[in-house]
Amino acid sequence: MAKKRPQSKAGKPQLKDGEIPVVGAREPCPCGSGRRYKACHGRAAAHAVTELVQRPFEGISGECDWIALRELVPAATVELTLKGGLPEGVPSVSLATVLPMAWPALRRDDGSVLLALQNDTSSGDLSRDLADTLQRALEAEPGAPVTARRVPADGPRLQDILEPDAAFEPVVHSGFEFWVPDASNATADVSASLERANEAAIPTTRLSGVDAAYWCETPEKNHLRWVMPHPEEQLLDALARLHAAGTSSLGEETRLVGSFRAHGLMVPVWDLPSAMGAEECEKPAARFAERLAEALASDAPLTADERRARGGLTNRQVTLS
Repeated sequence: MAKKRPQSKAGKPQLKDGEIPVVGAREPCPCGSGRRYKACHGRAAAHAVTELVQRPFEGISGECDWIALRELVPAATVELTLKGGLPEGVPSVSLATVLPMAWPALRRDDGSVLLALQNDTSSGDLSRDLADTLQRALEAEPGAPVTARRVPADGPRLQDILEPDAAFEPVVHSGFEFWVPDASNATADVSASLERANEAAIPTTRLSGVDAAYWCETPEKNHLRWVMPHPEEQLLDALARLHAAGTSSLGEETRLVGSFRAHGLMVPVWDLPSAMGAEECEKPAARFAERLAEALASDAPLTADERRARGGLTNRQVTLS
């Protein structure tokens, strides 16, 4: 015989759907049904938080740089501006690419907050996950890291917390010393984490003449990785026009080799010679931006050569998220 489901206790008040909090999957559902949360209201909650949001940073100032810092840049920080200003006792809130011990966030001894961008998240909405972590960091005790948790499906998103038109100006660092004001007083675990992170960091520089373009140095060759805000199909057409015309490079010995897909946007990637540093990329990148603007403005059908170029670019795409 099939097992009978346990009945809720007589007289126990039944909560409405909007009043039911998130609890552990194996805990009794707060609605009073007597079933485990995962078999009751947890089903809808789990479905809601796992639906993938393709562009989690859409509508936030600096969307392309958010993506770059999430996927491409080892060490960087950005000061964030909250709607309504900073809470009392919080002198600043900064976004960081990563924090020691993979902490999602940290409330420093002086009350300032660091929010890590490159951590794993529990749902398909990175914006909601980060907003939940940020809110908990603002309320944490000074000197305490914030741990990960499963995020409520109806919680706020970054778009609800951050000032939408505030400047987003990343500062790229050569290492992770920004983690601690005084590295000599860091704990042994933090010091070890700092040493490992510094050893793995790839030298990276953000170009100043164009938006969201990042030069990086690797042992064999250098690269330019440029997060672009244009719709993918339109951008692929434009890049194909330039590629077929022989104008998709950034100069001698450089080559457009493909692109990443990341959080709903495309990131074209160029191989550069080892002798070409970030400063030498500035003028070629600015000239490329002008050529790209002209190609994006064209609505002419692609020629046969351009279609072949587009097919090649499409085949060399790698999805990061």
